[in-house]
Amino acid sequence: MIEQYHRIISQMDQAGKERRPFLFVLDYEKSQGAIVLDPLDQQEVLFKMGAISNIQERASVVPQTPLEIHPESQERYARRFDVIQKGMASGASVLANLTVCTPIDTPLSLKEILLGTKAKYQILFPEGQFVCFSPERFVAISREGIISTDPMKGTITDEEPGAPEVILNNYKETSEHCAVVDLLRSDLSRVADRVEVSRFRYFTEIATPDHTIYQVSSEIKGALAQGWQGRIGTIIDQLLPAGSILGAPRESTRRLIAEAEGKDTRGFYCGVFGYFDGEKMDSSVLIRFIREDETGRKYYHSGGGVTVNSTMEQEYREVINKIYLPLQ
Repeated sequence: MIEQYHRIISQMDQAGKERRPFLFVLDYEKSQGAIVLDPLDQQEVLFKMGAISNIQERASVVPQTPLEIHPESQERYARRFDVIQKGMASGASVLANLTVCTPIDTPLSLKEILLGTKAKYQILFPEGQFVCFSPERFVAISREGIISTDPMKGTITDEEPGAPEVILNNYKETSEHCAVVDLLRSDLSRVADRVEVSRFRYFTEIATPDHTIYQVSSEIKGALAQGWQGRIGTIIDQLLPAGSILGAPRESTRRLIAEAEGKDTRGFYCGVFGYFDGEKMDSSVLIRFIREDETGRKYYHSGGGVTVNSTMEQEYREVINKIYLPLQ
């Protein structure tokens, strides 16, 4: 099922031209991906895309403490953080999404995690050995060819008194959010006309077993030319990697992230998946992501945006707070 990235892009264009429904998965490095034609008729790759889903089983009963995490030390994270900060001081980046990979122990299989969690976007991709329960849209395209994206940048928990007001008035979080909105507005302008920020800095609430997470989003829209269905893969390709999990400027920030995160590639983490129903499309960024290796060991990937105004301690807490299961 997994093939070279550019072969998948070509197959997406062809399926879109034929108005044939398909599910696609693309990795962060733009090296590999997969396409599943008529995905509602199969049970190999389970997914949920808003109200559309091929998940037929009932939710599993999940233990009260389903995850034991083994985060890297603050000292190790500080070394990664310093790489980003030095790069920013040299002008290589104004915003970089720094991620970590955390070993976890859980009695649950990847499928049980899928069935026991809730999110707007979910996928279990056995060949890629991962499950994802993402709250974040990549892009959506309406029947009329309106393309939109809703970047999430800015995270705080209700453990902070007056959390919504705190994050809205935080200079670092505001700067980070504005940088992402500007980046994605520029990205959409590559493929669409009449691009605008239609909603700016609104809240999404996510309940976890321990607290509520508040995330700040904005909405950006533009208009695609007629016949966009036959270019659907090409359009997605021009927008990758997703700006919300990369940063700005794109290429120098990508090199800086690779230096900070080390030799391991992100793989499908921070890639995208989506569903085209023959008329319209929705897609999601592959975050809130658990990967399983060949030995059965599981890893939870999480990250956050870093700016020159970030503090290491706060960013470290954020990547740890994002290691959770949004239980049913």
